[in-house]
Amino acid sequence: MENQNSRTPSTGSLIHSVRAAFLICLPLSVFGATGCGAPGEPTAPSPPIPMAVTDLRVRQSGDGAQLTFTLPNKTVHGDRLAETPAIEILRGNLKIDGSPDSKSFRVVETVPGSLVGKFLSDDHVQIVDPVLPEEMRLHPGVTLAYRVRTRVSKKRASSDSNAVSLAMFPVPQRVSGLQAKVTESGIELKWSASARTSGGEPLPGIPEQYIYRGEVDPRSYDPATKDLSSAKWIAPPVRVAQSDEESFLDSQFEFGTMYVYIVRSGVKIQGNSLESDPSEPLVVAPVDTFAPATPQNVVAAVTSGASDASPEVDLSWSINSETDLAGYRVYRSEQESDKGEPVATDLLLSPAYRDTSVRPNSRYWYRITAVDRAGNESVPSVPVLADVAQHSP
Repeated sequence: MENQNSRTPSTGSLIHSVRAAFLICLPLSVFGATGCGAPGEPTAPSPPIPMAVTDLRVRQSGDGAQLTFTLPNKTVHGDRLAETPAIEILRGNLKIDGSPDSKSFRVVETVPGSLVGKFLSDDHVQIVDPVLPEEMRLHPGVTLAYRVRTRVSKKRASSDSNAVSLAMFPVPQRVSGLQAKVTESGIELKWSASARTSGGEPLPGIPEQYIYRGEVDPRSYDPATKDLSSAKWIAPPVRVAQSDEESFLDSQFEFGTMYVYIVRSGVKIQGNSLESDPSEPLVVAPVDTFAPATPQNVVAAVTSGASDASPEVDLSWSINSETDLAGYRVYRSEQESDKGEPVATDLLLSPAYRDTSVRPNSRYWYRITAVDRAGNESVPSVPVLADVAQHSP
């Protein structure tokens, strides 16, 4: 008798079983699974790797090497970075043949991403790596090599940038005692420059003096703290002048603007112009407190008005030459020793005035003042007499 439980499955049963297994696996393949069965442990996403810096440049700036480069904003896969990467500065040496010694490079400074904004200028990063003056004094012309890399993850950094190198030389000591005096014609700067290097050695020649000027938003600067770290720069400091002396008159300025001045001493070494570290910045906000010159050559003439009973006084004077002149005021008094009161509410825009409010048989003394756009008023002119009492129509 045939055992029903041991029968060989029919072909139709096998096809049904295979089809069922295929349908079970199908959803897994649709959602990207590589096979059937239970899924494995989830794989952590790889940390983003910034693109490598390719335009690193270097120059000496005071007792340091100024590195300039473009900060990457994409990953090696072309995706935009979600945050500002941190910067690592690597310093190394050169081989005898002048090529970078990759084994000698070490990280000498790290800038967190949150602070990178402080080093941005014209869409480029500018960071100065300080070098001890003693090292340059003992080894003038020492050659240093640099690379940079960036990272947004502790696990993976970008590839190293291109390598750059420069020879470092002693520079003058930092300028000290920078001060300013605001005058009507300009901002007078004075300072003290040293005849020695930052390492204490005598300079090889008389240093030049380089004046830099920038402009900050007054609303972002607190004069009480004198802290420029959080100030908003309207114009970063640029060199505006060169002087052979320890002074400079800045006549190209505007009242009401907040300026920042720094001064550097410079020397030439092996054909290269090298400058000291900057002086302490000096913030100057010139205020116009300078009154115009007193109007001159005031003349008063009594004339007849529309009828014999209405005399008038015509006044005229020489025009002032100030470029910020706003106008003139005419003061009238019946006492020679008294300045009197203005005869017009608004400033006069031209050096002339006709007074039609005088009375017959009266004597008037007139004084003229000049007023600038800041509201400064000149000393009154010498009083002139208009004797209406003696006037005959």
